[in-house]
Amino acid sequence: MRKRAPGTVFPLVAALAAALLAGCGWAGDDGPGRGEPIVMGMTDDVLSTDPASGYDPGSWLVFNNVFQSLLSFPAGGTEPQPEAAEKCGFTDRMSQRFTCRLRDDLHFSNGDELTSRDVKFSFERTLRINDPDGPAVLLSTIDTIETPDDTTVTFHLTQPDATFPQKIASGAGSIVDHRAYPADALRTDGEAVGSGVYTLDSYTGDEAVFEVNSGYQGPAEVKNSGMTMRLYHGDQQALKDAVENGEVDVAYRGLAGEDIEALDAAARSGRGEGLKVVDGTSAEVQHLVFNLDDPVAGNRAVREAIAWLIDRGALVRDVYHRTAEPLYSIIPAGITGHNTAFYDAYGDEPRPDKAEEALRAAGITEPVDLTLWATPVRFGPDTVAAFEYLADELNDSGLFRARVRSVDAAAFAEGVANGEFGVYVRGWVPDYPDPDNFTAPFFGPGNVLQGGYESERITGELLPHTETLGDRAETLGDFTELQDIVARDLPLIPLWQGHQYAVAAEEIDGLQWSLDASTVFRFWEIGKSTDG
Repeated sequence: MRKRAPGTVFPLVAALAAALLAGCGWAGDDGPGRGEPIVMGMTDDVLSTDPASGYDPGSWLVFNNVFQSLLSFPAGGTEPQPEAAEKCGFTDRMSQRFTCRLRDDLHFSNGDELTSRDVKFSFERTLRINDPDGPAVLLSTIDTIETPDDTTVTFHLTQPDATFPQKIASGAGSIVDHRAYPADALRTDGEAVGSGVYTLDSYTGDEAVFEVNSGYQGPAEVKNSGMTMRLYHGDQQALKDAVENGEVDVAYRGLAGEDIEALDAAARSGRGEGLKVVDGTSAEVQHLVFNLDDPVAGNRAVREAIAWLIDRGALVRDVYHRTAEPLYSIIPAGITGHNTAFYDAYGDEPRPDKAEEALRAAGITEPVDLTLWATPVRFGPDTVAAFEYLADELNDSGLFRARVRSVDAAAFAEGVANGEFGVYVRGWVPDYPDPDNFTAPFFGPGNVLQGGYESERITGELLPHTETLGDRAETLGDFTELQDIVARDLPLIPLWQGHQYAVAAEEIDGLQWSLDASTVFRFWEIGKSTDG
């Protein structure tokens, strides 16, 4: 996209923006945390403790608790608030200049002072390293960063980007100490130096121990005295056993749908043995993605036939035990612009007659050989079972001979990048709760789908226009058209939208503040009551 000159400063716009994002509240005077330490478990892995890499739920869970960003999402909210910053705002009418002023007396956990130099270093470092498994793509609109003094940082953007505050409120905006991190390489020792609510005391690959950061300056108020996170590496049964046996206080991300259903039923009936299931909102989605350069999946008739045959309702009932909802477009429910483009085009019941009609019109008269590629942990623990269910749905029509191949996360990523897979899974936990985050990473330059799909209308007109609109309600028409185009062209098929669940001991509270649409799991909101 053509580079544009930075806009002009408009004092009134700057004042209004600063007022909208003005800081509110500091941590209380109760000292560095209170209450009992908490032990939680999950089946996700932590792929990196360096925020220039690690674009996965486990890593971002670490980043959101150990590092500060200039802005953060408040519990239950989707509008960023100041975190390391005292206030932030756009200082021009084109959403191309964004300025923040830091809080006073910020320090990293090692005692080093945090200044605007560290902010500039952190963003430039992520962009310079440009790790393929990192979040640099979210920062691609940054042109230059100015730091006129120790507490002021100004981002000049290459184009209007109304979602920039949300992007830097995510894990991509994590601030690191310029003295503790190399400028052009990842830190690989499993340690972390941040200024967030917690410090990473130790990390072994199987367990991470977090202590409350006594020097933290920001809005969070800590409800516990520390957190231990145990990783079960995709082993759903081990996680279930751990929460039932009291080895962990909280099980988050990774229990099988049938286990959540059974534990919830037991808790409601009074047979739950001191456990409860906490249900929260989520914008996590999963798609079936097509490589349009593949000789089979590249045939639109094949993709259309699949769209006519998928029964999302049966999938979420039989595999996910209603812990997810059918999804009929790329933007999930609860996010601005959501529509039901795939429901409108293909309905919600299998139509083998329509599928056969599409194939025959393309001259395809024999069953289509098709491999569906999945990976067992990266996009949720039920992914392989779900894809086997989808393969059965296709085969039951007599129009396909589908099979499922499952490989580990590294082999899966390599196969997608090399164009080896014709049909494959893609899960998505949003970085920020805006329709842009469900569209630009999929259809913009350097997109994560890597499926060879291009739409000039989407990338050249619709997405750039939405980036100029600070009032996100004004993007409704553009995002509606975008979703309709995707339903017509079929570069992917949306499958489901998840719920967030945590299973916890009865004495655990505050989990509802970590299960919202921002997908930020806030350690500090979780407390543990004691007898007496």
